[in-house]
Amino acid sequence: MQTRSIADLDVSVFGLGTMTFGDESDEETAFAILDRYYEAGGRFIDTADVYSHGISETIIGRWLKQSGTRDQLVIATKARFSMGRAPEDRGAGKIHLERAVDASLRRLDVDTIDLYQMHAWDPAIPLEETLETLNGFVRAGKVRALGVSNYLGWQLERAVQLTERNGWAPIVSLQPQYNLLSREIELEILPLCLDRGIGVLPWSPLGGGWLTGKYSRFERPTGATRLGEDPNRGVEGYDLRNNDRTWEVLGEVEAIARHRGASMTQVALNWLRNRPTVSSVLLGCRTVAQLDDNLAALDWNLDHEEMRTLDEVSAPGIPTYPQGFLESGADYDVWEQLRTRNEPVL
Repeated sequence: MQTRSIADLDVSVFGLGTMTFGDESDEETAFAILDRYYEAGGRFIDTADVYSHGISETIIGRWLKQSGTRDQLVIATKARFSMGRAPEDRGAGKIHLERAVDASLRRLDVDTIDLYQMHAWDPAIPLEETLETLNGFVRAGKVRALGVSNYLGWQLERAVQLTERNGWAPIVSLQPQYNLLSREIELEILPLCLDRGIGVLPWSPLGGGWLTGKYSRFERPTGATRLGEDPNRGVEGYDLRNNDRTWEVLGEVEAIARHRGASMTQVALNWLRNRPTVSSVLLGCRTVAQLDDNLAALDWNLDHEEMRTLDEVSAPGIPTYPQGFLESGADYDVWEQLRTRNEPVL
């Protein structure tokens, strides 16, 4: 499997997201998924302490010990959300993070976490406190590199500037939601990542299951799917993705899949792994069969015309201000920074 570099970390173009471990996937299934991913050449595993309240990390730790693969893998985890009832059991403050990183090290049964990420911004804690604490983890050898997840553009830029100003360990990655149905980060966040050399690790690459083609416009979702287990999520007016744009995107994805003799999942993943700044697409699988279908996207590539078609049908549009104003009145191309490859963006 192809690898891409984030600072001094070499991550597989498809990473394995493990939010399902301990919840939707029991330990036996999780082990089978991990085995299959590693056999396919995958070397990047992402988790978080809050996933199944630590169980995901524990499962990964047991598998690492059984498989003897630790030295061949990049292991990433995250902290920020609640792991208990006390005020110190949540957030991005020094006390919680010191407890959180040590707990993750124990559950993963490793000496060092390769990529340690803030799961979200914490408005209650000074960013300086968070970043200085994280820098201490790097200096102590508990963590190799630092990243963030779900940050706004100004938050990410502020974090980068603070690390530069203080000589702290840099922010090398961002983990945002990004897929054919959710492209808003292309307006400001992706250009920032390009400018700052920050690797992007998209989560929810299939839009919560929408891009797999399992849902129908005129039928309420049912069965063992994310929407089927919470049918209201797919109801028009309740689920914001149930709209005309979504169905237009799904129509084009389905047409390309049919032409290619591939699954809609593979089309969506192919598009995303070829986007500028994307270092590793995080696959979230409940079963080995789902993982196999995802991995099959590595066997072929979308051509230029197919990329252009998907870019156009999924284009999020430009807000009237400031982007629209700048394009119409200041001779400014909002998308210029993202046109760094042969594939057009819009």
